[in-house]
Amino acid sequence: MSRENVLSLLRERQGEYLSGEAMSRSLGISRAGVWKAIEGLRQEGYVIASAPNRGYCLEDAPDKLRAGELSGPLSGSLVGSKLLCLDVIDSTNTECKRQAMAGAAEGLVVTAEEQTGGRGRRGRSFQSPKGKGLYLSALFRPEMEPAKTADFTAWVAVAVCDGIEACCGVRPQIKWTNDIILGGKKLVGILTELGLESESNTLDYLVTGIGINVNEGPEDFSPEVQEIATSLSQQLGRPVRRTELAAQIVLALNRMYAVYPRERESYLARYRAGCITPGHQVQLITASSRRQAFALEIDEDFNLVVELHNGRRETISAGEVSVRGMYGYV
Repeated sequence: MSRENVLSLLRERQGEYLSGEAMSRSLGISRAGVWKAIEGLRQEGYVIASAPNRGYCLEDAPDKLRAGELSGPLSGSLVGSKLLCLDVIDSTNTECKRQAMAGAAEGLVVTAEEQTGGRGRRGRSFQSPKGKGLYLSALFRPEMEPAKTADFTAWVAVAVCDGIEACCGVRPQIKWTNDIILGGKKLVGILTELGLESESNTLDYLVTGIGINVNEGPEDFSPEVQEIATSLSQQLGRPVRRTELAAQIVLALNRMYAVYPRERESYLARYRAGCITPGHQVQLITASSRRQAFALEIDEDFNLVVELHNGRRETISAGEVSVRGMYGYV
């Protein structure tokens, strides 16, 4: 961990010189240990200047998700109080659940440079090219009945939009229930999974996985999703630093969780303001059918109220809804 701790100190004072002695005292390691960490970081692509009697100065850094990059910005945040930053994993959600079942405290955040088995809703895969996107899962342990967490993903969707706006200056929209849209195409997928205590059937944990297309180009998406997926860099016309985005997403999750479920009216109003589904013709999709309907509104429970062709209204609490004019639905 000395390498991550040295990186965190250099990050806090980026552009300034920090002496090896000062880092040695702060971290409780030897000057030789500091030098070894510096050399290791240089080998990983970090540009660190050194000068006699001045110390070390971080001048440039690769965009890699790691504890040394994130621990400073997340200082004092419950969400992100523990970081597990991996190079490759099957799925950050799967790993976060493994950690939860092993007793990890809430606030754990798992990130990966690459997922070999990224998962979306309804068993779909989530494409996770190495070093391109942000693949992040967070562990929560709210003390409440499982049924009362049904709206949690909707709150997360608002928080994700907050984080993207804080980092990039643009606010995406929400397609009910949990797709984040930018430029009419899918930018983010969110998957929330819960675990129950086997004997009492009470809530043990919630794990929310967030997959954001950050610096992908069209060539990074498979042919079947090229027409419906986008990335922040495609929409903004510039690359986005994933470490900065990750910090803002986690901070937004922390603000959200601090008021969940107390400030329900506020998050409901923000969800309604950002949701593009009401006012559009939609398809209600199940494993065995597709029904046409018109989306009317988001109700008090974050459900979607639709009107069927016969004039009957129906409240949709779960499932897949396709919006006309998006994702190839014409």
